[in-house]
Amino acid sequence: MKILVLNAGSSSLKYQVFTEESPAGLAPTGVAGVIERIGESGSEIASHHQGLERIIQHLQASGVTIDAIGHRVVHGGERFHQSVLIDAEVIAAIREMIALAPLHNPANLAGIEVAQRLFPGIPQVAVFDTAFHQTMPPVAFRYALPESLYREHKVRRYGFHGTSHRYVAQQAALYLQAAAADLNLITLHLGNGCSATAIAGGKSVDTSMGMTPLEGLVMGTRCGDLDPALHFYLQRETGLDSAALENLLNKQSGLKGMCGVSDMREIQQRAEAGDAVAQLAEALFAYRVKKYIGAYLAVLGWVDAIVFTGGIGEHSARIRELVCANLQGLGIRLDTVRNREAGSGIVEFQQPDAGIKLLVIPTNEELEIARSTATLIPAPPVPTAPHCP
Repeated sequence: MKILVLNAGSSSLKYQVFTEESPAGLAPTGVAGVIERIGESGSEIASHHQGLERIIQHLQASGVTIDAIGHRVVHGGERFHQSVLIDAEVIAAIREMIALAPLHNPANLAGIEVAQRLFPGIPQVAVFDTAFHQTMPPVAFRYALPESLYREHKVRRYGFHGTSHRYVAQQAALYLQAAAADLNLITLHLGNGCSATAIAGGKSVDTSMGMTPLEGLVMGTRCGDLDPALHFYLQRETGLDSAALENLLNKQSGLKGMCGVSDMREIQQRAEAGDAVAQLAEALFAYRVKKYIGAYLAVLGWVDAIVFTGGIGEHSARIRELVCANLQGLGIRLDTVRNREAGSGIVEFQQPDAGIKLLVIPTNEELEIARSTATLIPAPPVPTAPHCP
């Protein structure tokens, strides 16, 4: 079986094809790519429909026939606790949740609807970023706001990056040769978007992102946690309206807001060269992660491993060192040499006598989406020899 994984953004389409014919299970076929600047001025790709047609051309040129499609969908609200086969009812529910994710769900929905037109009869699956976090208890997902706002407007914490957190938690269990149900983990997805998750017995019990992806850690362009009254202050003092504030906090803040760039690699180069502003941005980024580790140790009571993933989490030994510094009293003791020697694959970098393991585990959201899709698609019937009387 060949599974096409689609990740539709507002102006992009990422895709990758996996095969279930590998003895080890699902494996990438090598057919993958990204189409960017969809609908933008000067772009050759005017719409998601045209982008998917380009993908079909690539598939045909590669000799690939698709048996199923898995779609990343950012927001599933309280409705979806797991991946689902897409039908008219699911599409209607995703459309209803656009108010909860106006920057993401419309693009995800466009990818689904165009794929249905271009791949008629092919089963398609929605894999939700929020689904993994639907095991959070009310004490973790509710805000201290009037009850009516939760009942009538679904105001609560949902969490995101669930596909990544689920994948690395599964990989951690395999690496540690333990059942997921027996492990407590803190997983740190650190990239342009960042989130931390407390996982007890394989289930998310708290996570740093909230009703939107804006809450929590400092990110590439998002501010993360701040005083809610800041919104009112900025409106009064600067005259910014709600749309301008939303743009400021989501696209002009975080690392970019502090020092003008969102790429941690460039920030660290500047920090190493003595740039005080870049040094502060780097330190603040790590400090916020450190605070969440402490909070989630308190939530979980005990932790087997802390997992770093995402572009920064996997590749920045410097950030891992800053995050783990001075946490010996909590059982976190980083081995500097092993940390700096970390390469590809899973790497363990705590000191031998440390109470908590420190792991780098590369994430693979596309593979996790393919796996979720495969579990919902019936296997094709095995042909049998004709019966001869």
